[in-house]
Amino acid sequence: MLYRLTGQHTRLCWKCLPTGSSSELEELCLEAYENSWIYKKKVKQFHDNWILRKEFRVCQKVLLFHSRLKLIAGKLRSRWDRPFVITNVFPYGVVELRDEANNRIFKVNRHHIKPFHEGLTPIVGKVENILLIELALSENTP
Repeated sequence: MLYRLTGQHTRLCWKCLPTGSSSELEELCLEAYENSWIYKKKVKQFHDNWILRKEFRVCQKVLLFHSRLKLIAGKLRSRWDRPFVITNVFPYGVVELRDEANNRIFKVNRHHIKPFHEGLTPIVGKVENILLIELALSENTP
């Protein structure tokens, strides 16, 4: 028997092993360790591919995370504050923002902002409607 219970711990009984099998057991342990390392590396790479990288540039509008705003019972409020304009992007994740309401400029960490996507812009000028049903009927007729 290879294993023996001692108290609450289970450990390998080296005396019970036949000669020469301890090196085989060590090889199995090393192989299992290497396989788990390869598996963790592949899973990390898979998950990192799904993370969207945030690229910020000057004059882009962003939303600022408002960490002091808490959810009060009965009131659902957004934790993202109004859009700000980026005035400067520094290395190591520092971004300088300008508040459009009062032109106040301040610096924040890149992790506290996210891109602001404005709604659809209205189409100016003439819009031509083409009915696809009529086109399909006219092509099939001989």
